Amino acid sequence: MSIFDPLILQVDQALRTLFAHAPTSRPMPGEALPDVDMTEPERRHVAALMRINHVGEVCAQALYAGQAFAAKDGGMRQALDQAAWEETEHLNWTERRIEELGGRKSLLNPLWYAGSWAIGAVAGKLGDPVSLGFLAETERQVEAHLDSHLSQLPPEDRRSQAIIDQMKADEVAHAHMAIRLGADELPAVAKRGMRLAAKAMTKTAYWV
Repeated sequence: MSIFDPLILQVDQALRTLFAHAPTSRPMPGEALPDVDMTEPERRHVAALMRINHVGEVCAQALYAGQAFAAKDGGMRQALDQAAWEETEHLNWTERRIEELGGRKSLLNPLWYAGSWAIGAVAGKLGDPVSLGFLAETERQVEAHLDSHLSQLPPEDRRSQAIIDQMKADEVAHAHMAIRLGADELPAVAKRGMRLAAKAMTKTAYWV
């Protein structure tokens, strides 16, 4: 294998995440439910929330890729690859829901991906326990973020609710996986910094 092969694979994954339709082996949650009439402001708001969720999944793909690239343990790389596959399904579901709502994906997705990959690689270089701790804390914060979106959806929009509910269940499972594999608890200052960065991302992705 060439020394350049891992980098080529990383570039390939980035291009597929950003520009290809993501695959899924599970049906989109709620796809059998009827869609409902919403006012135009409601529809734009839900589409923007789903755009934020899609950005979150783009970032998750990049984080997992960066962490797996730097991981020292083969078992950890395998666990990260499995989690990344489930996040790929989330990409599929959120993209399809955005299309149904007449919205668009974030114009800044390449930037989100590059920044998240770099963060993941740095976390991976700090060692597997720290990398896993970063993963676990990320998933906890995503869970809280998805809860806030559920509270903002129109009550009748059960299709969007079903997608977010399943995404939340998967994120909880990923956090438990990281803890089971030996995640370190991150210091409070790191958690606070992650929350501030996530807040900036979500506010920007709502509009751009």
